[in-house]
Amino acid sequence: MIDSNTTMKPIQTLIALALAVHASAAELPEAFKGLLEPNAPKRGQIGMVIPPREIDKFVAKVEAAARKDPKWFREFSSKSKPGIPLPFDERLGLSQQEYAEYLALWNKREFKAFEDVTIVLRPSSGNSWTITATGEASAISTLRFIPKQDVFRSPNGDLKRIEDIKAEASSILGEWTGREWKLEEDTGLGKTKENIAVGRFTNKPFGLLVYRAQEVSTEGTRLLDRSLVIRFPIKSSAPAATPAAEKSAKPASTEKSPEPKKTEAPKKSSEPSKKTEAPKKPAAKEKGEAKR
Repeated sequence: MIDSNTTMKPIQTLIALALAVHASAAELPEAFKGLLEPNAPKRGQIGMVIPPREIDKFVAKVEAAARKDPKWFREFSSKSKPGIPLPFDERLGLSQQEYAEYLALWNKREFKAFEDVTIVLRPSSGNSWTITATGEASAISTLRFIPKQDVFRSPNGDLKRIEDIKAEASSILGEWTGREWKLEEDTGLGKTKENIAVGRFTNKPFGLLVYRAQEVSTEGTRLLDRSLVIRFPIKSSAPAATPAAEKSAKPASTEKSPEPKKTEAPKKSSEPSKKTEAPKKPAAKEKGEAKR
């Protein structure tokens, strides 16, 4: 009688060899170069950016000013980039001295990790790639990157490439650059938004993976709001190569940063999916693309 274990060993070896050949044959997509390597587990952290608690008293004043004149505040805040402090205006309810103190506190924000995770970039069928992740980060494991079309395919549809990220130092995550893909769909029953961005900090040896998924009903009820900011170490902090013809134009961000130029009304919430973010504009209930 043939030993089943003996029979299985050669088969397992062949499968392992086939996978190894497949991985070596697949060309690493430009978006992941310098950040992730095929089949190489990478330890990372899910976290959120948190400013000092002393900032709350200034945020409360800005929120009160927004409630007092919501129309003006909506117009004023819509003219600024998301994730960056709003410029000074007396109608924000802060004196120039308080505004200066607010900015000083904003510059002291830090990335606080709350879960260690492992992420692995793997070549998949149909010349696609997946990023398998553990813990809360497993939400991104359902996405497949298809280099030929430059899209991330999710159960909701295709996330298409949009403007590259070039976040300012004053933005919530700090100064970083990256690529972003987005899906936005109105099904008639509600709206679905999904974003994923991959990049690196400008002056820190860390890569970034930012993911956001939202579902809102026709009545405006938020059915789903999941956000992830995953930080992982990389060998170099040099900017990843991006096609010369492509222009970056969206800010995103991560830890402490130099002098900000704008000031937003922070929201005291720390959804793991929208991480404990820094100040948000009170009037802006719906958040947009990957945090910058």
